[in-house]
Amino acid sequence: MLQPLQAAGGTNLSFTDWRRRNETFFTVLEVERNVMFIILSLIVLVAALNIISGLMMLVKDKGRDIAILRTMGATKGSMMVGTIAGLILGIVFCWNIDGIRQLVQRITGTTLMDPTVYYLSRMPADIDVRETTAIVMMALVLSVLATLYPSWRASRLDPVEALRYE
Repeated sequence: MLQPLQAAGGTNLSFTDWRRRNETFFTVLEVERNVMFIILSLIVLVAALNIISGLMMLVKDKGRDIAILRTMGATKGSMMVGTIAGLILGIVFCWNIDGIRQLVQRITGTTLMDPTVYYLSRMPADIDVRETTAIVMMALVLSVLATLYPSWRASRLDPVEALRYE
């Protein structure tokens, strides 16, 4: 496409594509996307470590409750239900983000994302299926890994001994 233009204009003209002219911008966007994935991964990792510490405290302080739960037989699918509920809640929130922004504006009486200040008149939200799937899988794996040690400690707890002095 550029050859007919160069032939008509001669050797004094040079042509550039908008993608080449803004190549650094697209590179920065790609880096920002990767950094956001890393930040989200770190947030999930911190949450998993928080789960570990919370469950360890639960195992230590709530021996009686754990013994009762063990005798009742807690289901393994409870973590999966929580992850799926979080996924659905996140998708619904993302689909309705502009409506939520308008609701917050009405409640607080302020203007969020003022068009005179920001170049955007609405809050953009896009769900990338590949990234969402990667985040959900990472959250499931970290949640499973976070529960291994506390559940091992809880499995060593004898229900009879835990309930004997209660």
